[in-house]
Amino acid sequence: MPVPGVSKFEHFFRAAASLEADKNDLKRYQDFVNDKLYDLLLIGQARAKANGRDIIQTWDLPITKGLQESIHAFRSIDAEIELRPILKYMAARPPLETALSERTEASLPEIVGGLSVALARTFKIIDSRLRRLHGEEWDKAFSIFDLLV
Repeated sequence: MPVPGVSKFEHFFRAAASLEADKNDLKRYQDFVNDKLYDLLLIGQARAKANGRDIIQTWDLPITKGLQESIHAFRSIDAEIELRPILKYMAARPPLETALSERTEASLPEIVGGLSVALARTFKIIDSRLRRLHGEEWDKAFSIFDLLV
């Protein structure tokens, strides 16, 4: 990610959960985004196929109430930071057997943003006193999301 992207990433974590993240956390963050987006798309693909469609629609994605609320929170944060263009780039998805509708494709940056807000807030649930991210917190957050997404 280019340097302006790193500073926006750092600003995002401060805005979302009062956390200090740095460029060393960026690789873990990118891995998280790629893994969880892929998981959501796999379920979406299964739902589309189960309904006899070869295109994934937004309603095929398993967007929970909590994730929807995090997407709304992301919109507020993004109005200040303008992270959406970076997330659009990061939301480059692995190839699937099923195509995405235009609407689904357009929604990916906000979905990634919602996952990002949920991730940042999960760190604070793991340790409410946490100010700077460490590997242990990342491992715990990944484990939690692997159970839920």
